[in-house]
Amino acid sequence: MNAPHEAVVKMYAAREEIYPREVKGRYATLRWACLWLTQILFYGAPWLQWNGRQAILFDLGTRKFHLFGLVLWPQDFIYLAGLLIVCAYGLFLVTAVAGRVWCGFACPQTVYTELFLWIERKIEGARSARIRLDRQPWTVEKIWKKGAKHAAWLAVALWTGFTFVGYFTPVRTLLGEIASWSIGPWEAFWVLFYGFATYGNAGWMREQVCKYMCPYARFQSAMFDKDTLIVTYDRARGEPRGHGARTEAAKTGDCIDCSMCVQVCPTGIDIRRGLQYECIGCAACVDACNGVMEKVGKPAGLIRYATENALAKGWGTREVRRRLARPRVLVYTAVLGLLVAAMTSSLALRTPLKVDVIRDRGSMGREAEDGRIENVYRLQLMNTSETPRRYRLAVSGMAGASIVDADVVALDGASTRAVPVRVRADGAGQAGSHRIDFTVTALDDPAVAVREEAAFIVPR
Repeated sequence: MNAPHEAVVKMYAAREEIYPREVKGRYATLRWACLWLTQILFYGAPWLQWNGRQAILFDLGTRKFHLFGLVLWPQDFIYLAGLLIVCAYGLFLVTAVAGRVWCGFACPQTVYTELFLWIERKIEGARSARIRLDRQPWTVEKIWKKGAKHAAWLAVALWTGFTFVGYFTPVRTLLGEIASWSIGPWEAFWVLFYGFATYGNAGWMREQVCKYMCPYARFQSAMFDKDTLIVTYDRARGEPRGHGARTEAAKTGDCIDCSMCVQVCPTGIDIRRGLQYECIGCAACVDACNGVMEKVGKPAGLIRYATENALAKGWGTREVRRRLARPRVLVYTAVLGLLVAAMTSSLALRTPLKVDVIRDRGSMGREAEDGRIENVYRLQLMNTSETPRRYRLAVSGMAGASIVDADVVALDGASTRAVPVRVRADGAGQAGSHRIDFTVTALDDPAVAVREEAAFIVPR
């Protein structure tokens, strides 16, 4: 008997290097506009000043988040949760309308990959030159080009890590610490860590992040429907594919099978095989195909942004736009609008004063020299504005209730202070726990006032 054949099944395939070709066109210009906009904001924002301090600073040491004139404290964590929810619904809305347009134009992975590819092209040359360079043996030229490329990548990555840490440590202070070699260990760690992540993701892993690490690619299909704009290949117009000059008798489609759409794809897919989860919607293939169609004298749009229904039913732009206002999109828009309105209103109506009242648990209340009952409290006052203010303290709720100590407290802008307060009240024959109310009012603006309740203990 013949021995059975053994089949070798490979559970992992080695990565095939992708060399995206440079492409020019409307969407390439739009991608670069997004790159410039996002990076000017990212690299420039930490250097902006506001009232003598950094305009955007997440100061973890003092537990204060500065956003221009707004100061947020740990008690304002609800706004961070609200911001994340707004971003999530915004992503759902954009995805329902235009697919993975965020991935293709504004995602940090896409942006930095595009930037690193630009550096690679400037040093190593166009696609064909990069392929030849990788295949040739190590020479002085190859060592110089590879070294220069990685040095440039590392410079961008480290500056990115420095900028990232500059949002949490004042960036000017951080720059001075680096210049004097006195940077702290945690700051140094995060600069290097974030720089290494940028260098590895954008320089080495590239499409691997989008294909295997990013969860968005896995669940995006749940937010798609047949009226979602996606990058598509018009199979009815393009097939069967042909090469070179065409005659009427040839009966071939407009696609000349030049593979330009594959060569410019940053994830290395063939869009002509249909929608694939690896497609990030960057529309590089659209620009490449339109350029080829112009050269062969055919109309643009063989590969274009369209919807499944538009392709199946032959819809034009008017019908596609009409389907934008479908129930899913309207629901996402309504919820997003309500969330933004709620957060905006909450921030606008937010009182720039927070008060916490903590009763001294070491004393249940005592009889003072004047015969009244005395309780001791600690008032934690927090001035969330950047304007220094003086506040008046008052107490009510029991007969004869008054504050024994000074009833006016001064606080600097964006600061907190614990104030010990002794309260006396008439408590004869009223043994037990009673409710009292502390009122803290800004002297310069009576509208800034907070009322907090507390328990007043009258001993038996």
